[in-house]
Amino acid sequence: MSGSAARLQAIDAVIAYEAPTPTFAPAEAPGEIFGRNVFTKAVMQKRLPKGVFKSVVATIEKQAPLDPAIADAVASAMKDWALEMGATHYAHVFYPLTHGTAEKHDSFFEPDDDGGSIAEFAGKTLVQGEPDASSFPNGGLRSTFEARGYTGWDVTSPAYVLENRNGTTLCIPTVFVSMTGEALDHKTPLLRSQQALATQAARVLALFGHRDAGTIVSYAGPEQEYFLIDRNFFLSRPDLLNAGRTLFGAKPPKGQEFDDHYFGAIPDRVLDFMLHAERELFKVGIPAKTRHNEVAPGQFEIAPMFERSNLAADHQQLLMVTMKRVAREHGMELLFHEKPFEGVNGSGKHVNFSFGSSTVGNLLLPGDTPHENAQFLVFCAAVIRAVHRYGGLLRASVASASNDHRLGANEAPPAIISVFLGEQLADVFDQIAKGGATSSKEKGTMTIGVDTLPVLPTDPGDRNRTSPFAFTGNRFEFRAPGSMQSIAAPVYTINTIVTEALDFIATALEERVAGGEDFNHAVQKVLEQIITDHGAAVFNGDGYSPQWQVEAEARGLKNLRTTLDALPELISAEAIELFSRYGVFTEREMHSRYEVAVEQYELSIAVEAKLTVEIAGTSVLPAAIRYQTQLAQNVAALKAAGVEADTSLLEAVSAPVRALREALAVLKAATFDDEAHGALHARDVLLPAMHEVRVAADELETLVADDLWPLATYQEMLYIR
Repeated sequence: MSGSAARLQAIDAVIAYEAPTPTFAPAEAPGEIFGRNVFTKAVMQKRLPKGVFKSVVATIEKQAPLDPAIADAVASAMKDWALEMGATHYAHVFYPLTHGTAEKHDSFFEPDDDGGSIAEFAGKTLVQGEPDASSFPNGGLRSTFEARGYTGWDVTSPAYVLENRNGTTLCIPTVFVSMTGEALDHKTPLLRSQQALATQAARVLALFGHRDAGTIVSYAGPEQEYFLIDRNFFLSRPDLLNAGRTLFGAKPPKGQEFDDHYFGAIPDRVLDFMLHAERELFKVGIPAKTRHNEVAPGQFEIAPMFERSNLAADHQQLLMVTMKRVAREHGMELLFHEKPFEGVNGSGKHVNFSFGSSTVGNLLLPGDTPHENAQFLVFCAAVIRAVHRYGGLLRASVASASNDHRLGANEAPPAIISVFLGEQLADVFDQIAKGGATSSKEKGTMTIGVDTLPVLPTDPGDRNRTSPFAFTGNRFEFRAPGSMQSIAAPVYTINTIVTEALDFIATALEERVAGGEDFNHAVQKVLEQIITDHGAAVFNGDGYSPQWQVEAEARGLKNLRTTLDALPELISAEAIELFSRYGVFTEREMHSRYEVAVEQYELSIAVEAKLTVEIAGTSVLPAAIRYQTQLAQNVAALKAAGVEADTSLLEAVSAPVRALREALAVLKAATFDDEAHGALHARDVLLPAMHEVRVAADELETLVADDLWPLATYQEMLYIR
């Protein structure tokens, strides 16, 4: 077996791997554990006074104001339940602007006068906590010396108990705000945007005769892609350990070109992990629905069922933490980076979006004859208008240094934000633009030609994987979010821009009806205006084609290729006015988001540049020089013995060694130059310099003797599990 000592050790560990002992009783039905560790409405109904329970449910289901008087009763019941579940501590869980999850643990137990202890958990403790606000990204909202920040209980997202080998912790989802009430997290604007969406959707529904439509909320179902590699390989790669992606690595002889991994049989070790992870997710009420192999080798996907967006965002964060923890128990490392391996597909987090209520159902459900479903057409048109007017904001909502490696490549949606409607809806809206829709393309059937197989129904339109914002039958799928990011930012952006569109539609319809116009005629005219003014956003073709970029420019659509191109959208006058009008962000909060995003972009690339210098200088170059020396010694020995020496391999190795030295010197100067810093420097200087170092290093990987090469290879990491 070949390879350096570290690689050999990793491979030996993979071969010797044994799955951990199952953590469940085989006789226990999966349905019995779903939500077992969640303080659900059913649990609350049993433990809370009737009036308190009704008040809590009204806040959860109808967005009624939270009555502070109920806090003590809820806290007492929550504490007793958690103690029965084995909890010793509680934690306010919040979601700062790192896109990660933060938590502060405190013990229930306090000493009593008799030398023992007593469990305490008051209502005021449930409602409010106080972490250090200046130690999280805040974009200037808090100075270093101004540390006070508050967490506030979000009753709409249920508390849960998180298990550990040595005990459990009660986790309470919260918002995180400064002492002046400004949002320092992703949950606060998401809740604000939900409230705004509900208000404007209710106006439109009232015009359609719905006097009690229930509380309209948005729903989300994020599809999470990820990679799994053996943890031994992960620990042998400083770039994966520190940056989450490989900064070096030659393309393996076999990648994804055979398309044989996608939906293939799931490897046993991976399936062991998936089953274990899903069980843990079920316990905390996360409805994991789908699992499968993804396109790239070593890549997989998990998709939950639809939930209210706020809960879906919380569950998505918990899912990432849980899956990483479980993967390590199985000796693997789970990678959420958008592009951990160059040359194979990266990972996204496709966010499926819809909105509605239990009373009116899904407002994006077209029915069998969408041309006759005026209500659906109005809400669908609102989305079209929203995406066309604020495509730049949608692009900014998914902008990051890591996602830049994925967006725009032929594996993910392009940076141009457009809407795919499919043949049926595109035809209906085309008819509307011409004066009125009178028909819809119907579903068909597919006869396969095998007598034992049934005749299969077919949809009236295909799907489009190259579209950033695609209609998929009863929802829109936003395919651009990155696999590491919180879904909250994309969702609150969609909520807000759709809110503006619904406000526009409601106002236009109200004015027309007040002026004596027939309602149906008014709907036709408003729809006609929207598709005429905003139909440029609709594109059913190949989003990867070069021709689309030319056509999109002619249509006036923005092509914001990099994060630094996209982020200024956040602080445009139009964006600030939009978010301020609907109470989602103040101008200060918008600027803080921009500052945090720019800073994180710069820091991410700076870390990668330093890692590139370190790994190239201390691992790759020394290994290449050793091999170069061996070759030179071999040539010298042959010549001394009077044997004709072939120097072609020595020359082949010497060229990239020289190139690596030169590229490394350039990168080192650019990285450690005190005068050169900032996000533009990171994008325009550091990234190209890192690329040149990588080109030389990856060429050397294909030339240097395998027993000298220090880094685990793509072939090993992607295929050995």
